[in-house]
Amino acid sequence: MTPLPHRVLGALERFNAAYPWDHNVHYHPWILRQLPRRFDTALDIGSGSGDLARLLATRADQVQGIDSDPVIISRAQRLTSPTIPVTFTVADALTGIPAGPYGVITCVATIHHLPFSEALAIFRRHLAPGGTLVIVGLSRAQTAGDYALGTIASPLNAATGWLKNKGRRAPRPVSMTALTRPAEMSFSDIVSDAHDALPGARLRRRLFWRYTLVWHRR
Repeated sequence: MTPLPHRVLGALERFNAAYPWDHNVHYHPWILRQLPRRFDTALDIGSGSGDLARLLATRADQVQGIDSDPVIISRAQRLTSPTIPVTFTVADALTGIPAGPYGVITCVATIHHLPFSEALAIFRRHLAPGGTLVIVGLSRAQTAGDYALGTIASPLNAATGWLKNKGRRAPRPVSMTALTRPAEMSFSDIVSDAHDALPGARLRRRLFWRYTLVWHRR
């Protein structure tokens, strides 16, 4: 199956710009379902404006959110009540993770900015025994299955944006203001490298140009 024609894609992009919604936030409830009801500590890598970190704080004693962008970290701090047990820090995901270990590590739409295998090794090192790592990532379309999911997701994405915005034009959500770049790795390469670094990891293709990875450290 081939991608949608450019004219159709252009029309969908204009529609999506008028009715934006955050694909990453869409997966936050799913992330919570992968986690224990309570855990001591959590680390959210690439925490952005802090939506997921604040959700994790409803179950954790302490949450650490890190992002390399000082502007978005400042925004996350402003949006977070001092009564919520979350600390946001400007840090590099490869070299600046605050001392753990952590019972939960999450990483949403960030790992495609990093050397994949190296990042997984570092996340594994900071995960406590019995802990859970959850990644929501982006992959490069390569197979017929990838393009089929993309074709299904395009009109569904537009419909979801219209419904979430109740049919009214809306500004781009705060959580979507960070710059991103296209994914370079295909899903098959991601699966291969992930199984080398994290034996037993569960990976799935998902709608809205995402994949998920869940790994439990024994």
